[in-house]
Amino acid sequence: MKEFLVELTTTVPEGTEPAEVDRRRAAEAVRAKELATAGHLVRLWRPVGELRSIGLWRAADEDELREKVLGTLPLWPWMTAVVTAVQPHPNDPGRPGAA
Repeated sequence: MKEFLVELTTTVPEGTEPAEVDRRRAAEAVRAKELATAGHLVRLWRPVGELRSIGLWRAADEDELREKVLGTLPLWPWMTAVVTAVQPHPNDPGRPGAA
């Protein structure tokens, strides 16, 4: 699978009932766990003081990532995504075999 750095920003539509927001957020947590178990969601961060997420995701390609992975998130209809394909750097200290 290829790796992608994904920045997600969620904007709740004006007038959305708080109960609907709560329902979707709860479902989002369940789905994120499922995607992590399946190997699609590797890491997830939230920049300090911001309401966006940055994650390391895996999929066969960007189409699969958008349609079959991110597209299954309950909050996806309210999200904007910036997707960057990434690959290991030769000087990455975290790569296998690195000193």
